[in-house]
Amino acid sequence: MSTDKIQALLKNNVKLPSPPAIALRILETVRKEDSSFDELAEIISSDPALTAKILKVANSSFYSLNSKVDSIPRALSILGVDVLKNIALSFVIASKMKGTSQGGFDFDYFWKRAITAAVGAELLAPLLKHRSDDTFVTSLLQDIGVVVLYFCRTDDYSKVLDEKRASGIPVCEIEKQIFGFDHQEVGYEILKQWGLPESIYTPIRYHHGKDAPAEYSLQAEILHLADTVSSAYHGTRSNHMIMEIKEVLKDKYNLDETDVGNYIDSIAEKSVDILSSFEIDPGDMKPYSQILAEANEELGKLNLSYEQLVLELKQAKEEADNLARDLKLANERLRELASRDGLTGLYNHRFFQDTLSRELSEAVRYGRFFSLIMFDIDHFKKVNDNYGHPRGDIVIKTMSTVVTRLTRACDIVARYGGEEFAIILPETDLKGAAILAERIRSQVEAEEINAEGLVIKATISIGVTNFVPKKSPPQKAAIIDAADRALYASKEAGRNRVTLIDSTIK
Repeated sequence: MSTDKIQALLKNNVKLPSPPAIALRILETVRKEDSSFDELAEIISSDPALTAKILKVANSSFYSLNSKVDSIPRALSILGVDVLKNIALSFVIASKMKGTSQGGFDFDYFWKRAITAAVGAELLAPLLKHRSDDTFVTSLLQDIGVVVLYFCRTDDYSKVLDEKRASGIPVCEIEKQIFGFDHQEVGYEILKQWGLPESIYTPIRYHHGKDAPAEYSLQAEILHLADTVSSAYHGTRSNHMIMEIKEVLKDKYNLDETDVGNYIDSIAEKSVDILSSFEIDPGDMKPYSQILAEANEELGKLNLSYEQLVLELKQAKEEADNLARDLKLANERLRELASRDGLTGLYNHRFFQDTLSRELSEAVRYGRFFSLIMFDIDHFKKVNDNYGHPRGDIVIKTMSTVVTRLTRACDIVARYGGEEFAIILPETDLKGAAILAERIRSQVEAEEINAEGLVIKATISIGVTNFVPKKSPPQKAAIIDAADRALYASKEAGRNRVTLIDSTIK
């Protein structure tokens, strides 16, 4: 079921970046049995910026080659086709899936974490005697599903980030609560859809869990451990995570403490060069042992007792938890304000459009029906001309109050624009929508609107239409147009009435 939901998400969302063209050309070339070094070198060399980045990585401390690499053919001959292919894929996909930091999502931080994890996985693989030329790119893309979800459902994913900061619940659990699936599944589906090898997308599907197929279980664990090291370098729970990694590597894989310490330190040293190649500022990234030594030195200067340290830590944690909760509530209020009309408090036009798109998509997918009501205030221009705009605003606010009182919590009531309103009625057929429309019309007609000492009477004209799966046109524009035509038919027929258009009748 989650696969169907993910496919619908990827299919229906226009904001999602398309697969990078040069990445597809590289993959197609490598798959061909008769492909040559020259052909791959030509594709990569056709992009000067990509070429420069690859040569910078090839000459970095990450590979520590004995001689300078000054061309793509030479890089291919020294590093090999698979290594160079994966470096190239890393660059082109990362550049395609970037954006401006907004809504609580920091793209530079995301890629800093991803690149550090990729370096960590590449260095860990030989220590665990795992051979795979895809390790770097697989680890780099292990959380690509996060970016996809953010592009597709920005507001909802901002809620995921807020909840994570406030509660500390694992992000996969929060994603499943909100979307019905997590970023592992999304990453698996999109990379499979893009045509990347199974050796890349299958470990990504399981990198936070323990149910990976046997042939990919070690690769999935390498991804998880490397991601944990990256979190330690760029997160807030460094000591806890480093202890977790050390325990796994010593107890499960029999690595000695010196090797584990050297591995963790080398990630920082090697990541700095790679981060700069991706045009991301590594900041003041230091080996963990250096960070620990500096922290111990500062701690010695404080000369605090153990009890004082415990109290300081407890207080700092409480302050951080309170700040995270306050931030979550503030972000929720901001999102709510951004989706509401300032005058009436109803949902605004943008929210209505987004919700109708989502309602239509789910109706088509799950065989649900819904109805749409649109209405506006009759002769509203005369109200403004005769009584003034402030009293006109009171009339509009009264309409919103009446409609809100008569609709259900699940109904979406929006100010469509000016004196025009719209109501989305989930799981409501045309007959049910018509009954509600008539109740609204009669209630408005009976309402005596007290507007700054004057009593104003108003009426509304209403248009109603419906959507029935496999019978109605599955286009949002067609649904709005039908409701709009019904509304104007009410006006043409004398106003203060309800007109229905059944979308199932051709």
